[in-house]
Amino acid sequence: MSSARARSGGVPQPVPGDEATAHAEAEHTTCAGAGMPLTARVLFAVVSADGLLVRGLGAAAANRLRTGMYQVVFDQDVTGASLVGTVGLTGSSGLAPAGQIAVAGRTGIPNAVFVTTFDGAGTAADRPFHLAVLS
Repeated sequence: MSSARARSGGVPQPVPGDEATAHAEAEHTTCAGAGMPLTARVLFAVVSADGLLVRGLGAAAANRLRTGMYQVVFDQDVTGASLVGTVGLTGSSGLAPAGQIAVAGRTGIPNAVFVTTFDGAGTAADRPFHLAVLS
């Protein structure tokens, strides 16, 4: 079974028609249209439940502050950047533990992001995560 079929529960994605493909290609744009400078960067970090920076782009360091609380430091100011986080494994196979995540700029450190993770019931818990920063 293909991986796309496995993820969708056995139903493959429909094949797009020529019109849909042409419309999508006509929508290509730059970051400038979204109010971002042409020098905008996409930064990311993959962090283990114990706060180890496993890999990333522009990520300088990560550490666990206490149960379910982390700090991820980047190589540039991320004040005003868009932040996206998700609970996820550090490797490429398996299932991530159930959980939730919240991300925010780090108070007092302009090149860092504060991350909190929770179990499925909403209690602070250490969880591995992926963090994307659109700066």
